[in-house]
Amino acid sequence: MGTNDAWLSRLDEEAIEPDLRICDPHHHLWGERQGAVMPHYLLEDLLADTGSGHNIVSTVFIEAKAMYRADGPDNMKAVGEIEFVNGVAAMSASGIYGPARACAGIIGATNLDIGTAAGEVLDAMIAAAPARFRGIRQSATWDPDPAVRQHRNSPPHRMLDAGHRQGAAELAKRGLIYEAWCFHPQISELTDLARAHPDLDIVLDHIGGPIGFGAAYQGRRQEIMEEWRGSITELATCPNVSVKLGGLNMEVNGFGWHKQPTPPTSDELADAARPYFEHVIEQFGTGRTMFESNFPVDKVSTSYRVLWNAFKKIASGYSPSEKAMLFHDTAARIYRTGT
Repeated sequence: MGTNDAWLSRLDEEAIEPDLRICDPHHHLWGERQGAVMPHYLLEDLLADTGSGHNIVSTVFIEAKAMYRADGPDNMKAVGEIEFVNGVAAMSASGIYGPARACAGIIGATNLDIGTAAGEVLDAMIAAAPARFRGIRQSATWDPDPAVRQHRNSPPHRMLDAGHRQGAAELAKRGLIYEAWCFHPQISELTDLARAHPDLDIVLDHIGGPIGFGAAYQGRRQEIMEEWRGSITELATCPNVSVKLGGLNMEVNGFGWHKQPTPPTSDELADAARPYFEHVIEQFGTGRTMFESNFPVDKVSTSYRVLWNAFKKIASGYSPSEKAMLFHDTAARIYRTGT
């Protein structure tokens, strides 16, 4: 149960285009998360969302610092998350829970700042889920505003660090993905990393995290959007980078949906996200962009059904082949989900 289920129940929409095939390339799982909108989010909870009206055929798990090993070397504790999620994926693959294949791709976490030593951790993760492990997500979310830093703070300028780049090279050696989570002021640093490692497949989460929260950003949305647009345009010149369209409904993005008396409709969500998403698609093309749910984190603002309705409304003017890439084909190719 979510802490805001009663609030979400104030809005009801039918799923539109229910037959459109979707690979959701970004969700989390965890067993205990105090303060989260979903204190527990396990397979049954995920299936309740993916089964709420849209045709979710596969999903990709993204690290959530969940189920780390209690013992052993610190660098190896994150392997426990891969073992946990691979077990969830095996449960889903049995077919007992329905036709959707949950966690068909797995993105874990390790500290790339340790340089070449990260290779040993990556090899252990490959061994833990050889058919599903696809890479790691490295958080680079840092900002001088303390209100923003509370959203999973990372060291400043992490992606420019020499040791971090040695760790990134270990990913490239193994054909693994570098999943980047940063705020919009760090997009230029990701561009620098992408150019330094042209053989590294990079996926940018949440369209680069445009900030709309905190004293330095609140009330400056148009100005920030212009800064963000320029950074995205430059990043798009790197052919090894793809982008996820989503993750705009967190508190840090500043829309404040969770403060309203009723949840936002899919039209409201679509209107807010459209100028961002359309710019990304224009720059990267549908072959390097994909819609993501970011659940259950985005559940603070919307239900799974309404969120995907919003995505479908944004994509309504695209051709059938373009929509297939945005909703399924690009994600299934990048994460090799098999469905």
